[in-house]
Amino acid sequence: MRFTKMQGCGNDYIYVNGFEEKTDVLEKPDLVRRLSDRHFGIGGDGVIFINPSREADFEMEMYNGDGSRAEMCGNGIRCVAKYVYDKGLTDAEQISVVSAGKIKYLDLTVDKKSGLHGARGEVTRVRVNMGSPVLEPALIPVEAAGHRVVNEAIGVEGREYRMTCVSMGNPHAVIFCRGVGEMNLERLGPLFENHSRFPKRTNTEFVEILDRKTCFMRVWERGSGETLACGTGCCAVAVAGVLNGLLDHAVTVKLLGGELLIEWDQEKNLVYMTGPAVTVFEGEI
Repeated sequence: MRFTKMQGCGNDYIYVNGFEEKTDVLEKPDLVRRLSDRHFGIGGDGVIFINPSREADFEMEMYNGDGSRAEMCGNGIRCVAKYVYDKGLTDAEQISVVSAGKIKYLDLTVDKKSGLHGARGEVTRVRVNMGSPVLEPALIPVEAAGHRVVNEAIGVEGREYRMTCVSMGNPHAVIFCRGVGEMNLERLGPLFENHSRFPKRTNTEFVEILDRKTCFMRVWERGSGETLACGTGCCAVAVAGVLNGLLDHAVTVKLLGGELLIEWDQEKNLVYMTGPAVTVFEGEI
């Protein structure tokens, strides 16, 4: 099997060309676990298969490192855009990608002076229309009484935290707090992920506000653990920041692996994410 290792802000995945590599869907969870293992496999936060699609230009079939299916990954979908352009699967600089039935629209920034891929150049940045944030608790999903979960108390390990819940195609619990850099996510992350209020588990973002246009985030991703970045998580943070009166509608989210620019057009109720996409290496396993 041929593969390409790619990363967006350090959120790294193994990419497989589903046009050429055929894998039985029942075998994929075990395959994903073996490939994602950082000691005995290639190493990554998961595996993404890039497939043909009738609904969009391409399909992103995404798996977390533990072999579970995931609905969406903002960093992952930017790398899909880079892959299909750099590999010559498309000449378009605006494409659509479907993942778990939801279509996203992407604008590619192409450096034609890079010297890579001949006159075509290579994709360096991608802006993604991530769609509308979902705030209804039943659709996120999160167990809650009201019509939104904004700055709501949740008890974890005998301590009360305040969470704001958003779905960007996958569930997020955003926790605004101080001392994020020193938090023990290896201990806290699984407690949030598997909390009884999240019937499908959750991704959890721990966020420190730096100013109205900037914040620092660490993330515990459902099925992968702490990662260096989470694109959908950054989108959820931007929405949660506005809902809590803490952030402006355009914000730079600083991550362990880099930075993403997130914009929430509240009038159109659309979230846009802009960030890098990088090829690390290619190989065969």
